[in-house]
Amino acid sequence: MFELIRQFVEELTSGTAVERAFDDKDLRVASAALLVHVAEIDGVFSDSERRALLLLLQQRFDVSDDEALKLLDAGRRSDREAVDLYGFTSALKDAMSLPERRRLVEMMWTVAYADGDLAEFEENVIWRVSELLAVPSRDRIALRQKVRGDCGLDPRAPAPWDDLRESKP
Repeated sequence: MFELIRQFVEELTSGTAVERAFDDKDLRVASAALLVHVAEIDGVFSDSERRALLLLLQQRFDVSDDEALKLLDAGRRSDREAVDLYGFTSALKDAMSLPERRRLVEMMWTVAYADGDLAEFEENVIWRVSELLAVPSRDRIALRQKVRGDCGLDPRAPAPWDDLRESKP
């Protein structure tokens, strides 16, 4: 922790970016791990999901291509080593404001829709993470509709499994 603070102060005072190693305590790694989890939950980490994830990491954390790749790798390692999602979400919930947590949920939807298909597992993970991050359900749903619209899909159209849920007794 002190090393991260030292690097941050060094970066501010020198005026140049300092190359950082990402560790498991880094909030960026926790965010990347959640995004990786969404991308891989359906058993396929497609090229389009990978490209979307890398672009989101670059934009959100203002990192270079190379740093985004390192962050993606660190997120994948952290996700594979994690027992559950709580370790990531508890750290993020404490460190992020509600608008930042909403942005993370939006990023998760973007990764989930990047391959043109939303799997039920992806939707379920985003729902669970949203709950753990204390992002209200109405925000999660509105963000899903926004991303669907941004992807050129009808945001009001139900997902294929929505019809199945409604038909059950």
